[in-house]
Amino acid sequence: MTNSHHGVVAAQYGQRADAYVTSAVHASGADLDQIEDTLRGRNAARVLDLGCGGGHVAYRAAPHAAEVVAVDVTAPMLEAVARNAAERGLNNITTTQAPAERLPFADGHFDVVLSRFSAHHWLNAEAGLREARRVLAPGGRAVFVDIVSPGHPLLDTHLQAVELLRDTSHVRNYSAAEWMAALSRAGFAVTGLTPRRLRMEFAVWTARTSTPELRAQAIRALQDLASDEVRRHFDILEDGSFLLDSLTIEAEAC
Repeated sequence: MTNSHHGVVAAQYGQRADAYVTSAVHASGADLDQIEDTLRGRNAARVLDLGCGGGHVAYRAAPHAAEVVAVDVTAPMLEAVARNAAERGLNNITTTQAPAERLPFADGHFDVVLSRFSAHHWLNAEAGLREARRVLAPGGRAVFVDIVSPGHPLLDTHLQAVELLRDTSHVRNYSAAEWMAALSRAGFAVTGLTPRRLRMEFAVWTARTSTPELRAQAIRALQDLASDEVRRHFDILEDGSFLLDSLTIEAEAC
């Protein structure tokens, strides 16, 4: 791929596909349980896992749908998902390579759209949400999960800085208010918000993205120089481990 943003994302994650399939942080969590609870009993015909990464949403969705389509810009990630799905006997999972902003599906093709820890990589988050709404059937359900900005400029600046130093494909962690406004403009009605806090173990967090040592040191320097307000909010520990805010958003197609 080119050095476009989508190319940067693909290059960043293509060589780390298996690490995301096996990542404990991505493979489990109360947010995944909540996604599965949303699907349970719906008997959905088609479910979209948008920005599927290691495929953990697709694996949870598969027992509750006739078909699950896992979409990502990174071909090796999709290959890892297809391989892992086959090993699990989840034969109703298929994969498609595409950016969130340009989905190759007809209007209203899916009954449910799911997206977890993906939107902060999208080149144009609003365009991705509009596409998610376009391919969702009227009255269909959607669940979006992502790390969110605390909102306050002091905390936001620290968060975006450490995220970009760790992973150059990072675009932005949006605040809850930004998410709500963008979803409304895209044609979604928000029906539920569930905030959570996730502990990031610094060594594991940086190893998962193969963050170069120089950039890891820069993150630690920012943490060491951070104000009391920043250190308190993110609960920064001596080894650099810290807390991130996440949000699970349940919505319906208007």
